[in-house]
Amino acid sequence: MLAKRIIPCLDIKDGMTVKGVRFLDLRSVGDPVELAQAYAEQGADELVFLDITASHEGRKTLIDLVRRIARHINIPFTVGGGISTLQDADALLNAGADKISLNSAAVRNPRLIDDMSRGFGSQFVVVAIDAKKEVNTGEWTVTVNGGRIFTEKKLFTWATEAQERGAGEILFTSMDHDGVKEGFANEELAILSESLSIPIIASGGAGKMEHFRDAFIEGKADAALAASVFHFNEIPIPVLKDYLRTEGIVIR
Repeated sequence: MLAKRIIPCLDIKDGMTVKGVRFLDLRSVGDPVELAQAYAEQGADELVFLDITASHEGRKTLIDLVRRIARHINIPFTVGGGISTLQDADALLNAGADKISLNSAAVRNPRLIDDMSRGFGSQFVVVAIDAKKEVNTGEWTVTVNGGRIFTEKKLFTWATEAQERGAGEILFTSMDHDGVKEGFANEELAILSESLSIPIIASGGAGKMEHFRDAFIEGKADAALAASVFHFNEIPIPVLKDYLRTEGIVIR
């Protein structure tokens, strides 16, 4: 069994780390370079940096900030936000990113996944999917531009297509669970994990240590990503890892 991964997420707006609830009411939680360095020292397995307004504002990711963070950490580093060309990805990899995360641009131009996979290898390509459950139909609809725009794509068919086009991982964020701290969307995570052969990263809903356990056991996720519980030191990473080991979960 592959070891499960714990991944702090830095949502970046105007150069600062922010956190909201269901993608709304964002508030600043600190300097991203300091947070990144602290998480690496605490034993985080990877780090995700998402420039959450880059696509909406029609600009590129903050490369200088990526470069500064990369200098202060020694763990795998995924960067997303505003990446729409091979040149964008190449610039970020040269700035110190280990993987790139595609979201809005891939939804609008799915061939971008093929191009990135061929250009850099599937292991460098994470496809992030922000989805919300429709009350009337029960279907999970994919959104873009930081959850602002609903699309015609559905979670499971889009995730399958992303894998077929060369994605190396899927980062699934449930907009309904984001920031609510009531647990991950484990039923949907399990469907993704069982239907796909690539790793699934759970995102949205972490509030206590049991939620991580459930994401790994019930949701069958390969990694769990969280923000506020780490930013506000509600769950220290070493304590979380010790807890998961006592629950029989193989952790790095």
